[in-house]
Amino acid sequence: MSLAAPPQDPHAPRFRVRPPAHWMNDPNGPFRWRGRYHLFYQHNPDAPVHANVHWGHASSADLAHWEHHPIALTPTPGGPDEAGCWSGCTVDDGGVPTAVYTGVDRHHTGLGTICLARAADPDDPLLTAWVPSAAPVVAGPPEGLDVVMFRDPFVFRHAGRRRALVGAGHADGTPSVLLYDCDDLTDWRFAGVLLDGRDPVARAAFGDRATGWECPQLYATGDGRWVLVLSLWDGHPWTTGYLTGRLDAGPRFVAHTGGRLDHGRDFYAPAVLQEPGRALLWGWSWEARERGDADWAGVLTAPRVVDVHPDGALRVTPAPELDRLRAAGPFVTAPGRAALPAAYDLTVTARGATTVSLLRSASGAELTVRLDPGTGTVTLDRAGWPRPGTGAPVVARVPPGGELTVRVLVDGSLYELFAGDRATITERVYQRADDIRELDVTGPGVAVSGWELVPPTRG
Repeated sequence: MSLAAPPQDPHAPRFRVRPPAHWMNDPNGPFRWRGRYHLFYQHNPDAPVHANVHWGHASSADLAHWEHHPIALTPTPGGPDEAGCWSGCTVDDGGVPTAVYTGVDRHHTGLGTICLARAADPDDPLLTAWVPSAAPVVAGPPEGLDVVMFRDPFVFRHAGRRRALVGAGHADGTPSVLLYDCDDLTDWRFAGVLLDGRDPVARAAFGDRATGWECPQLYATGDGRWVLVLSLWDGHPWTTGYLTGRLDAGPRFVAHTGGRLDHGRDFYAPAVLQEPGRALLWGWSWEARERGDADWAGVLTAPRVVDVHPDGALRVTPAPELDRLRAAGPFVTAPGRAALPAAYDLTVTARGATTVSLLRSASGAELTVRLDPGTGTVTLDRAGWPRPGTGAPVVARVPPGGELTVRVLVDGSLYELFAGDRATITERVYQRADDIRELDVTGPGVAVSGWELVPPTRG
């Protein structure tokens, strides 16, 4: 089944990964196998609420055309994941795709275990069946660290060995990432704390609000640096951050710089796929409206290519494969007014203060993106479309210069803004029946191009 089928709900994205119905949260285990990308995700198959957590599954040959598959992981009655198959990763273990995930049993006290499930048929390119192990490989956090949050394993390779990260929080309110050796995936050995919230670079980047670091992810850059991606938990999902640095012997992560991974309010729990020439990242965008009658909740973002600039700042761009979703010709090539489709890919390059209006209400309020190359600011102002919490403008900062390019990907209620290759803003905006989708770009010497998104063809 294609993910581009027309939605019943006009707010439902058509081109991003989401289940046909009901709840979705974290992306899990992005993995490439036999020429296909596989993407798993937290999923309640019975209702659009966060409960009864399984692993949903979709795959793609090209990152544009995605197909649904049967649920990959289901809680096992009486097993270590009886109360949910929670977040984790997928690795190639001697030619067998293997999910490494957080299991929670019915006796849990808030601490997860680390569980394995293996592909039933590694020769199946669609990986439609999985067999969970009967017992966890890690039954809980290491003793002596007073850990009160323990979840979200991420397996990686460093210095010829396989290791794993686990997100953690401690009783004194300090977040951390724990390190394990796991060359043999059935034999995990605790190797210490990779990094914690007392690190001065981490504290400068994130402050001290977070009490746990969830979904730790790690990728290597072409010049030998490493980027640690973290989801910041303060009792609830709060925001996401990154740290750039190096892995020393041990290994231990030595942070050099860091910052917000995404400046929007509707982005969390990103997952990374390290490929030979690049790293891809997907995030979860939750619903920013009050729970209503919709039979679905949650969507994954477009895949993003992530790297790092020479100054240590994150480099992030939409995956180039997304160009396959563009219509044959652009619907706009110059500034001014133009009708906007429900899903589009828009690029605006400003050479002075520029305003981009994307949505207009019956009362005259506008959803705007303001670009100011001189100050290096991109501001998303959604005052006419309030959300729970605050409708305050979101500001992303990039190095000032003579021009500033923003690419805007819109799919239903999902808005993803890329400020050059330096910052992103992910927000959910819900159009009302009498709102008007209309582009209006004003500014000196501005360049504009935009394409409607259309269902991709195979091949």
